[in-house]
Amino acid sequence: MSKLAINGGTPVRSRPLPPNYPGAVVYGKEEADFASEVIYAQSPFRYYGPHMKGAVEALENAMTRDFGVPYALAVTSGTAALIVAMKALGIGYGDKVIVPANTFLATAGAVVCSNAVPVFCDVDDSLNLDPADLDRVYDEDVKAVIVVPILGNPVDMDPVVAFAKKHGIAVIEDVAQSCGVRYKGRYAGTIGDIGTFSFQMNKIITSGEGGAVATHDVKLMERAIRYHDQGMIRHRDRYGIDSPDDAFAFSGQNYRMNELSGAVMLEQWKKLPSIVANMKKRHDRIADALAAEIPGIRFRACPDPDGCIGSNLGIIFPTAEATASFNRALNAENVQAHILYGGKPVYMNPSLLHRRSAEKDGFPYNYPFNKPVVYTEDMCPKAVDLIPRTTYIPISPILTDGDADDIIEAVAKVHRELQVVV
Repeated sequence: MSKLAINGGTPVRSRPLPPNYPGAVVYGKEEADFASEVIYAQSPFRYYGPHMKGAVEALENAMTRDFGVPYALAVTSGTAALIVAMKALGIGYGDKVIVPANTFLATAGAVVCSNAVPVFCDVDDSLNLDPADLDRVYDEDVKAVIVVPILGNPVDMDPVVAFAKKHGIAVIEDVAQSCGVRYKGRYAGTIGDIGTFSFQMNKIITSGEGGAVATHDVKLMERAIRYHDQGMIRHRDRYGIDSPDDAFAFSGQNYRMNELSGAVMLEQWKKLPSIVANMKKRHDRIADALAAEIPGIRFRACPDPDGCIGSNLGIIFPTAEATASFNRALNAENVQAHILYGGKPVYMNPSLLHRRSAEKDGFPYNYPFNKPVVYTEDMCPKAVDLIPRTTYIPISPILTDGDADDIIEAVAKVHRELQVVV
């Protein structure tokens, strides 16, 4: 048997795999050229300039065309997209929003910044929101549920949508980590009432920062446009909106995407199909090989394997200690593996657990709900159990077959030595 690198043996790889920045690692001349065009045109603002290139509008058009949704709006970040989506839905003070226990801090933070209060739903074996737990957290103050397909794995949307329709609440899809994921043939972000996307540095496609909102509902799009641009609508004919400002305008903020970001994102958008295809191909190759090599290996569940984009391979271990041992050993072989969010549900973050905001008097947590919001560390027991037991191996879109073989060899090697996977 070969000695583990962590114990002084020779690592499977002599150098690390590509960094976990799927969109950024395929940057090239296309992004640079279009961004340069915007600079030389001296027109970096999307709504006016001396020689406008229309990059942001072209990005929105590409999203609507390729994802089969009539309305898309580019914004400054994924967090901005979530806030704009909630303001489009009219969510605010006195409202609760259901959030999955396994997500990045921004999902719940955006709820608080929209003056609403998050309530947390447990996860299932996909590490996404568990539709069976929705009844536990629902009450008459809940106005929406946010679903988050974690690291390329689709959410089981049918029961979520059915639950939302039954109770008359909205479904927000936070697709920040998983642009290109599909569920039963439909793209995530186009299934619920409104979808949000992030184009931050480590996302599937990226402009460093950026985001977007998508919806089938023109009224939601009108409110989203207004909120992201100081309450204004500049291009009414583009959306077929004729609502007069004196009757429908409201105060908004500035979440407008600039033309430099739009130029980079349009070229990144063109690369999305190849990014997803490459990740999916290597992910499935690695998973199939490991299933044959390690009988009983437990991958995280997936409600629609065809819709998974393969950006990360998730493996569930019997204990958190076994996960930590596996990760240390695998990283020493120069194959990256990690747990999410320090192994804790999002509500464990002190700002959430202790219900803190930047506002006075505990706002918005100070609303006198009929059912007070109380957070405890153990309120989502499956998330508490599964998050620290699940490791993720990033699958870069520029992996070669040789790289995939190295991942297979390294995982099998660590399993043989530690016997921690099954």
